[in-house]
Amino acid sequence: MQNKDHWEKVYTTKAPDSVSWFQAHADMSMRLIRASGLGRDAAIVDIGGGASTLVDDLLGDGYTNVTVLDLSAAALAESQHRLGARAACVKWVEADITRATFDPHSIDLWHDRAVFHFLTAQEDRQTYVKQVLQALKPGGHVIMATFGSHGPTQCSGLPVMRYAPDELHAEFGEAFTMLSHEEQIHHTPFGSDQQFIYCMCRKQMA
Repeated sequence: MQNKDHWEKVYTTKAPDSVSWFQAHADMSMRLIRASGLGRDAAIVDIGGGASTLVDDLLGDGYTNVTVLDLSAAALAESQHRLGARAACVKWVEADITRATFDPHSIDLWHDRAVFHFLTAQEDRQTYVKQVLQALKPGGHVIMATFGSHGPTQCSGLPVMRYAPDELHAEFGEAFTMLSHEEQIHHTPFGSDQQFIYCMCRKQMA
């Protein structure tokens, strides 16, 4: 289970651009989302995207069916405030991803750069993958970004998992086909570097 109190404290005591994972623009994610070939009306969910600027980039690029899910109400409020009137164009969900409810086969693209590497318990990771399987349409895409094999062992004071691309794919199993993977060296606001890996997979049609 995720620690809601921890994340509410983070987003009520720190400026959005003063956390290590801050990106002014989610350039890698946007490039992969465009590479999926989905239309601008595709149903996209950003898991743990509370204060992320990905939603800004998606709206700016013409995507019209975006959901942002986050454990922290404060993180979601930060994005809503930043977007102003455009926030009404987004579906906002405050929930723990391991307990959230999705309509079956309702999502075209599932994006996560924030949550999966915090799931250190195998049971939580298995529950997460079941959520993806239920929510994602057959043939739907998953873009998963986690800390790489040489990434940090902790983030925001919490332990994290690190993955090589094949290890991350193995967590999701044979129901998903790996389409591509890339490394990104993320430059934090503090001047340090963090290794991320991005994997794009497609759910089998049946």
